[in-house]
Amino acid sequence: MAAAVGKRGAAGEVVVAAPKRARTGPSTELVAAAAGAGGRERKSSLEAPIMLCEGHQDAVLTMKFAPSGGAFASGSQDREVFLWSVQGECENYSVLKGHKKAVLELHWAYGGEKLVSCSPDKTVRAWDAETGAQVKKMNEHVSFVNTCCPARRGPELVVSGSDDCTAKLWDLRVKKSVQTMDEKYQVLAVGFSDAADKIYAAGIENVVNVYDMRKGAVEMQLAGHTDTVTGMDVSADGDWLLTNAMDNTLRLWDLRPYAPQDRCTKVFTGHAHNFEKNLLKCAISPDGKHVTAGSADRNVHVWNVASGEELYRLPGQLGSVNEAVCHPTEPIIGSCGSDRKIFLGELDI
Repeated sequence: MAAAVGKRGAAGEVVVAAPKRARTGPSTELVAAAAGAGGRERKSSLEAPIMLCEGHQDAVLTMKFAPSGGAFASGSQDREVFLWSVQGECENYSVLKGHKKAVLELHWAYGGEKLVSCSPDKTVRAWDAETGAQVKKMNEHVSFVNTCCPARRGPELVVSGSDDCTAKLWDLRVKKSVQTMDEKYQVLAVGFSDAADKIYAAGIENVVNVYDMRKGAVEMQLAGHTDTVTGMDVSADGDWLLTNAMDNTLRLWDLRPYAPQDRCTKVFTGHAHNFEKNLLKCAISPDGKHVTAGSADRNVHVWNVASGEELYRLPGQLGSVNEAVCHPTEPIIGSCGSDRKIFLGELDI
């Protein structure tokens, strides 16, 4: 790739091209949309209010910030996982290779020491985040692995969901899977409860099945979506589950033990799924005050949880926004799209 020329963004900052297959630069549309970017007080440590990161050779399907906030990872249709710095020129400092097909979902795990990813190559893989080396390949699924999620604390557990209509529980210290949960239909989204004693699995059945890990059985169903569930996220305090579905709604579920029977407390609308049927993800901000979601309308959407109001609809991407995520400590939102681009944007929230 030829070296990119630094450009001056709407906020006046100069952004210089980063080395190693990455390029940073401001998106004029996104800057203009970001609530008066011109001359406003800076809210984050980003080098410019909007940073554009390029380098993937195909659609970027997933991204996550590291727990420390100093880095983020992206996974692509090009079969590679990129690691990027958040500060400075957002340099792409490492490329993780091993998957034979697209990287559909990834997560930082165990305090940021490892990464976990999954792919239609029927595998779930664990990586050393510092060296980039693959440390474990989990390959018992017999069809596409659509989703994966590590436990937040305790043993090094990972749950995965597949087109083979199973969700599998893995312990990275053990060679084989330790538990298999059979579903009626393909599993497209999975998650762990905060205490890692429950597993959430959803997909084409339109409901979220809540498994008690000790029994390996469904103890509760969260019903309300009228189409396929494509993504989910559990709040930092473990009390709330957010789901994104092809019925063009985000739903927020109350996971607390004594919640009312109808656990869906909020429905957010404004984003869109389309004929591409991408597995669009969603996220809850670390403080629980905002939610965001991938959307096929090429916009990044951000809602206020308390009011249900849509605060931001940010243009700039030229393809489906497959995932949008919140930075762990700063008012930064990241988004990745089918246009191969990744944006980091500073928000006034």
